Amino acid sequence: MPRSVNHVASRAKRKKLLKETKGNFGRRANVWTVAKNTYEKGLQYAYRDRKTKKRNFRGLWIQRINAGVRPYGLSYSKFMGNVHKKGIELNRKVLADLAMNNPEAFEAIVKAVK
Repeated sequence: MPRSVNHVASRAKRKKLLKETKGNFGRRANVWTVAKNTYEKGLQYAYRDRKTKKRNFRGLWIQRINAGVRPYGLSYSKFMGNVHKKGIELNRKVLADLAMNNPEAFEAIVKAVK
């Protein structure tokens, strides 16, 4: 009895992966084994960098808050300590947005904290 191989499914699987690596240069887009390695490594980078993105944004928010409170004679750490003591329930994302886009509201928060 001849060996049964599902060529339709295996070809479809390969085509699907090669479609995913379409934008790559040279063999990374065309050769099955190289493209597979490239694709898998790309997924690893994507997983890792979803975590890194959160760290980067938190750092950016801290820098913006720090730049926003310096003209009022405060440092970031003193400001955030006072914010928590006063019980103001605004996170760093919102505070950074206020510091950049709405300086009047941010000034009111700084004065309430001082």
